[in-house]
Amino acid sequence: MKVVLKIVILAVFGFTQTYLAAQDTTSEKAYRIIISSDFPPLDVIPGGAGHGPAEKRSDPDDIQSMVRFLLYTNNLEVEALVASSGTFANIAKKENILDILDLYDEVDENLRKHDPEFPTADHLKSVTYQGSSGNWGKPVEEIIGEGKDSEASRAIIRIVDEDDLPPVWIGIWGGPQEVAQAIWKVQQTRTPQELDTFLSKIRIFMIGLGNKTGQDGSGQWLLDNFPDLFIIVSQKTYGGMFAQKSPLGNLEWLNENIRENHGTLGAIYPRSGFNPEPPGMQEGDTPTFLHLMSAIYGKNDPDKPDQESWGGQYEQRDPNKNHWHDGPGATSVS
Repeated sequence: MKVVLKIVILAVFGFTQTYLAAQDTTSEKAYRIIISSDFPPLDVIPGGAGHGPAEKRSDPDDIQSMVRFLLYTNNLEVEALVASSGTFANIAKKENILDILDLYDEVDENLRKHDPEFPTADHLKSVTYQGSSGNWGKPVEEIIGEGKDSEASRAIIRIVDEDDLPPVWIGIWGGPQEVAQAIWKVQQTRTPQELDTFLSKIRIFMIGLGNKTGQDGSGQWLLDNFPDLFIIVSQKTYGGMFAQKSPLGNLEWLNENIRENHGTLGAIYPRSGFNPEPPGMQEGDTPTFLHLMSAIYGKNDPDKPDQESWGGQYEQRDPNKNHWHDGPGATSVS
């Protein structure tokens, strides 16, 4: 794990080197992706600190992961950024995502000097959607169903329905309610065969979800009701990204290589995750797209999660279900 983690960190945060190398990987963006995040305000207070206004107390690691994600958007077709709820502040706020895109707007022109495939901030803002608030800890019957549609759930249906395109990967960093609501809507309004077609075009990668005590009840509902739906559930593997005690991810390393004198996005990279101590890299949501990045570099087939990838390695516990769970060594990212 340590060797793989080192490769990933250097590839991501050696900014100029990464952009130049990326031009050699593929001339087309092979993977479509939706990111659903309970994204906090940029002045977030780590929830583990135990103080501060409720609307600011959350998990800063979504910001850490988003900084990294934005620097990989030259390789991925970003279909949507979804503001979801499901943890801590329990507020879905689209404006929080738009705020970090304002900072991306300050650097995207320079990024395109290295690779013209970096999207504009205006484009990313145009595919940012509002989800629903107040889902954290609630059972599925209270958060999906008639009258629960949102801007985000409607957008997910529209994106998945697009013809003659590759499947859509959905990285779930917060609650999965928007995805579940989209699937519920299709289930209620289409034939079983049409539902099967819709589900076949989705690849879900859930972080820290999937059991009955998870962020909300919709993740378990997906697992219980859709055995053919492709779902990766990372309950422990994402912890392999935690590098607070590593010389390649502690606060000293972050300050020298990311946070200080490395541009607008580097400056906003939080010093810690949910717990303010020890500070350093956490990025628990990052495996959702590193799984695709390693595929772009020829390391794995993302449709085969039992292969090693930068996003982890998973096992199919039930051969009758297309669901993938933490495999052996479930605290590493490969």
